[in-house]
Amino acid sequence: MSHLLADSTAGLDVWHQIFSFAHYGELLALVHNSIIAGAVLGVVGGLISAFVMMRELPFAVHAISELSFAGASAALLIGANVVIGSLTGSILAAVLIGALGARARDRNSIIGVLMPFGLGLGVLFLALYKGRAANKFGLLTGQIVAIDAPQLAWLIGTSVVVIIGLAILWRPLSFASTDPELAAARGVPVGALSTIFMLLLGLAVAMSVQIIGALLVLSIICTPAAAAMRVTASPRMVPILSVTFGFTSVVGGILLALGSSVPISPYVTTISFAIYVVCRVIGSRRTRRGWHSVRAARSSRTREVAGASGRP
Repeated sequence: MSHLLADSTAGLDVWHQIFSFAHYGELLALVHNSIIAGAVLGVVGGLISAFVMMRELPFAVHAISELSFAGASAALLIGANVVIGSLTGSILAAVLIGALGARARDRNSIIGVLMPFGLGLGVLFLALYKGRAANKFGLLTGQIVAIDAPQLAWLIGTSVVVIIGLAILWRPLSFASTDPELAAARGVPVGALSTIFMLLLGLAVAMSVQIIGALLVLSIICTPAAAAMRVTASPRMVPILSVTFGFTSVVGGILLALGSSVPISPYVTTISFAIYVVCRVIGSRRTRRGWHSVRAARSSRTREVAGASGRP
């Protein structure tokens, strides 16, 4: 009996670590910067996610996040601005992938080299860092209270740059992402667009690392558009749904993580994954329904032809 009571108490302790809403209103007032940053990140991540999926760059996102993590870790070690360090690492990775990986095979090779190198550098810098352990852990898995006023200003400024860049390049970048050969034949500067997009992607990844950590950036930069593409093929609806999903994942994750001792990233990734699963189920049902409709139409047409030809 005592064992059962101990197990029950342990289960409750774990539950309260994951979900606890005691003093929720007081805590909510302390993280308004994080909520604003999360909302901005959801919008930016959702917008750029559409192009990441169209251009098949999920692993490039992961490689950039590893270099961003290394840059942030180096800045933490030397006492510099962590946001600047993260941006420096992201931009360096984006430039390397964009310049050296023009072809898909070359790009995959560069990504395979950069990912372990960036992660190894980041681990080295964190091992040398003698400060608070929470700062180390936060770079990998995110911190809900890590966004202060200067960091928020950096994040908003970076977001404005990314959004303006995407707005200017949206139409030619969409064309180049959908059919790069035809776009090049029509005079679209495919190479230059690719380089500029990689820089914008680097900025977006650096923003994500500050909130949800380097290990789980894909849940914001890739999953929203992957989910949206399961339920629609409309070039207008995909970014709209992607932004909605990204915003819901980040802000919802922050609000759920607020009362717990667990990092923010599991909440964000769980919401993002749940949205993807729901969209995949909806998309599969639509596909099956459409296939059944096609088969029924073919069967009906076959019966009509047979009847017209006098066959039984």
